[in-house]
Amino acid sequence: MRLKNFNYLLGLLIFFFYSPLFCEDKIDIWKNKSETPISSSDNEIQKKKNQDKPKTSQTIETLQKIKIEEGLAIQSSGPKVYGIYEPANFNFNLNMWSTTKAEDLRSSLKRLYKIKLSRSSNEILESILFSFSYPPEGMSEKEFVDLKINWLIQNNKTDLLESFLEKNEQFESKSKAVQYLVDKNIEGANIKAGCEKIGFIDAKIKDSYLEKFKIYCLIFNDKKAEAQLLLDLLREQKQSSKFYDDKINFILGVSDKTDNKINEKNLLNFYLSSITISDFKYEPTKKTKPEIWKYLNAANLIKLDDASDKDKIKELELAANDGQLDKNKIFEIYKKIPFNLNMLLNAKNNYQTLDNSDARAIIYQKYLLSDDDKSKLEYLLLLEDLFKKDGLVKIYPKFLSDQIQKIDIENLPKEYQEDAASRIVVEEDLLLGKVKYNDKVLHQSKILKYFIEGENKKKVQKDIDKIFKKISKNKKYFISAKDLALADALLKDGFILPPNFKYEELANKFDIPKNLLKLIDNEQKAFLALKIVEIIGEDDPHQLDPETIYFITNLLNKMDLVTIRNKVLNSALPKRI
Repeated sequence: MRLKNFNYLLGLLIFFFYSPLFCEDKIDIWKNKSETPISSSDNEIQKKKNQDKPKTSQTIETLQKIKIEEGLAIQSSGPKVYGIYEPANFNFNLNMWSTTKAEDLRSSLKRLYKIKLSRSSNEILESILFSFSYPPEGMSEKEFVDLKINWLIQNNKTDLLESFLEKNEQFESKSKAVQYLVDKNIEGANIKAGCEKIGFIDAKIKDSYLEKFKIYCLIFNDKKAEAQLLLDLLREQKQSSKFYDDKINFILGVSDKTDNKINEKNLLNFYLSSITISDFKYEPTKKTKPEIWKYLNAANLIKLDDASDKDKIKELELAANDGQLDKNKIFEIYKKIPFNLNMLLNAKNNYQTLDNSDARAIIYQKYLLSDDDKSKLEYLLLLEDLFKKDGLVKIYPKFLSDQIQKIDIENLPKEYQEDAASRIVVEEDLLLGKVKYNDKVLHQSKILKYFIEGENKKKVQKDIDKIFKKISKNKKYFISAKDLALADALLKDGFILPPNFKYEELANKFDIPKNLLKLIDNEQKAFLALKIVEIIGEDDPHQLDPETIYFITNLLNKMDLVTIRNKVLNSALPKRI
């Protein structure tokens, strides 16, 4: 018996050492990747994938080759790069962070998180953070990716997040990113769009929340048999829950009863509660999660059954002011509060005798009944004061702006026109306006067409000669820092300035921060651009002082970051109407 056991063990050892599966020359799956046979169908699939990929992915692929064969991802053992944009589009490269310390990037982003960045600052920041690149010195790939994903989530950049998922197949925080997209669609009561995001869920993502949502989506798309199979698997893995099983069984028609208890543990559970409980009613409070508030808004589940319930109205007003409730809902509530005809007719005299919410309601109703613009404006401005009285300053500005824009301001008495115009909230996209070229001022001249419209270089050089000559004849003309910013950019791009224009002499009058010049010496391209985002901050470039505009553009020129430089110039220099 012992001899038999010994022979058995000896046989096993011989098998392990000499079996072709474990031969030394077959162990390393990373070797001879290019010699792996690929079927003709695989070639066609790969060809189609390559056609569909953007240039960014094609460029990165030369350094980071990934093949998918029979479900196994085989990739180079070198560091991976993650992003959205081709780095060359912004004059960067894959090593744009390599000379920057991880702590410097963390500290800078920490400061930026505390600032409400302008549109221009955001656009520049996005080009920096989401260009494909290796991580900074001392930062892992995981932390670098998490940093990007967290920024997208914190800033509600759903479109960019989706682009990131499309261009980066595998990364550790993928489930977090997908769940965020899923929840954003549930928040908006747009389940169809949310179910489309399950395409980002693959076999490598082991996340019970996403698996549960996938099962529901299969039911939603009338694929109940598939849903049942996945549900059984989820149960076998002990990843389901009593609540979820109850709801899915009810939706599948397996059971005709369901628990009426509302589950607020997560947004999916709350959504399932809302669609399975007959006569669903939920009273949100200050403790209610923001995502649940948003879903209640989108699904029109916030209702005021009793218009005389003053406490409830005040709760909803506070919720709207805090951004939890759609602000327009407040005005819908105000319309439902009943007043007799005499009270309405004399609203201006009677509102002071009413509860604050009722006072706002009667003035709003009186505004709706007014038939001339002067009266409408008076009631709108009175309503503004009533909101301010209770500290509800966030509910009204956008509504007031929208209502005033319906009024013909020019037909108002002059003493009212300024008040009306000052309440209009101008969209940021409209702030800059159309460029008006002025050849009497160098930095406003048609030379700018090169940066704004992509004017032909030969034509621009002729304009330079003419306009510089014209300005030099004006003895009173003062060369400003903005003029120097333009001149510096022209020199950088290979244009010739007149010999009598003493650029270097003029430029020496302006100091450039030494700490920023040091970044150039250290070839810290990305970090320099990030520091410039800090400098611009909440402003757009046209709001900066001329000296700051000059040293920003000068630094960008020195670092060959001309794409970002052009963005700054296009905002800062032209006259707009």
